[in-house]
Amino acid sequence: MRDTGLVLEGGGLRGVYTAGILEYFLKQDIQFPNVIGVSAGACNAASYISKQEKRNYAITVGYAGNPDYLSVRRLFRHGELFNMDLIFDRIPNKEYPFDYETFFKNEQQLYTGVTDCLTGETIYYNKNEVRHDLNKILRASSSLPMIAPVVYHNDRPLLDGGISDPIPVNYSISLGNRKHVVVLTQEKGYQKQPAKRGMWYFEKKYKHFPGLVDVVKRRFTIYNNLLKKVEQLEEDGQAFVFRPENLQGVGRIEKNAGKLDELYQHGYEHAKSRQKEMELFLKS
Repeated sequence: MRDTGLVLEGGGLRGVYTAGILEYFLKQDIQFPNVIGVSAGACNAASYISKQEKRNYAITVGYAGNPDYLSVRRLFRHGELFNMDLIFDRIPNKEYPFDYETFFKNEQQLYTGVTDCLTGETIYYNKNEVRHDLNKILRASSSLPMIAPVVYHNDRPLLDGGISDPIPVNYSISLGNRKHVVVLTQEKGYQKQPAKRGMWYFEKKYKHFPGLVDVVKRRFTIYNNLLKKVEQLEEDGQAFVFRPENLQGVGRIEKNAGKLDELYQHGYEHAKSRQKEMELFLKS
């Protein structure tokens, strides 16, 4: 699998589908040399590369009902819907420790995408570039505008990587990968629609970040074009694609632990049922 990339879409808490797939990969010791993720995809990838079974489940499904994890009240009081300090500091460093040693010793590479708010371009950081700032970059990649503050790294204002490159298959290609295992978090046939409501307010709020405003306006086109690219690669035998068959009603923001568990289990069983098919694809 030397020339194979594992490409992980974001999608907020829909990412528990991805977490289930990666959990099965962990149990079967299925390792991809290059992992490219944005937003929730990158966060799930981190625990996969640190080889911590059940960690993704514990920090998503396990915290789903915790009011300190996600609340509208927090958005009004602190400018963020999710408690980002909890998710990217307290959990990995205290409450459910992240295995940094295994993560950085593992030869698997993680490339995390973020969006530069000034230019609108996607910046990818290799895990070894951000050895001392891993959680900051994962936080930036998961920070959606309007519901999370801008994250600054080396004086660059950054937000969610899924804004500018929601399905990072082109970056996987740029790394020289000939094959791609792609995990999507939308059902087959999904098409993103143009953002209409509240754009006037968005433009006003982010008037100092023209690149961000521009890429958000074009995001539906970017996303739909990437879907076409993935489908073409799949048709040409260069991509193996996992898609949820049923999202169980889970959206980007979901507090129902039961629904999240169902989607997680769906991902796990999906990977299990398609393992042989994927292995044939990788050998061909």
